[in-house]
Amino acid sequence: MTWQHLVVTREEAIAVVQLNRPDVLNALNRALMDELVTVLEDFDRDEEIRCIVLTGSARAFAAGADIREFADASAVDMLQGYRFQQWEHIRKVTKPLIAAVTGFALGGGNELAMLCDMIIAGESARFGQPEINLGLIPGAGGTQRLTRAVGKYRAMELILTGRHVTAREAEAMGLVTRVVPDEMALQEAKALAKEIAARAPVAIRLAKEAVLKAFDTTLEGGLDYERKCFYLLFATEDKEEGVRAFLARRPAQFRGR
Repeated sequence: MTWQHLVVTREEAIAVVQLNRPDVLNALNRALMDELVTVLEDFDRDEEIRCIVLTGSARAFAAGADIREFADASAVDMLQGYRFQQWEHIRKVTKPLIAAVTGFALGGGNELAMLCDMIIAGESARFGQPEINLGLIPGAGGTQRLTRAVGKYRAMELILTGRHVTAREAEAMGLVTRVVPDEMALQEAKALAKEIAARAPVAIRLAKEAVLKAFDTTLEGGLDYERKCFYLLFATEDKEEGVRAFLARRPAQFRGR
């Protein structure tokens, strides 16, 4: 299909989704988010795709929400507009999402990157939640995900001041997976995606679910969930293949069953 605000490609078992509103630094409007949800959910159902890379342009992953869409909105307009329903759909994607970020990832752009499971940052990347400068606060998960990623005290500073941080600062805070030269960011993200795509798909899905469970349950509840996922994988053909391949000292051929 042809998309108005996205460029979508497939490379064997991975998909690459590029945000494509370069004239406004990939500002996130409703139309882009609708397309993004459709594409990600389609790939989530596609058995041939095992990992998804989300990226932007050299200047910006996404510079934030498109302020023109809500500049004159009332509280009721925002409540009835279901703006954040799209974000919930992305949160429920079961396949691993990797963000490749260069340039600005601010406001909604930072929140979108944090919705991904890993972030590969180019050295030019700048992260932040500057909503406070508009008299607002983050509304798509920034206060929650940033706090979980970097801790209360750093999150308080960044959200209350609107300060941007460099890729290296973000790495030191634990916000990004790794930092690479700009020209390597997408390549590194795709290499990581292909490495993950070579693993057992059902185990990858349950591993992602178990890690995310750590953020919304107690340690006891998380351990219980982990063990149930662990036991469940003993019913898969991929577990049998993985064990046989290990004992035979050969590469495993996982089929997602």
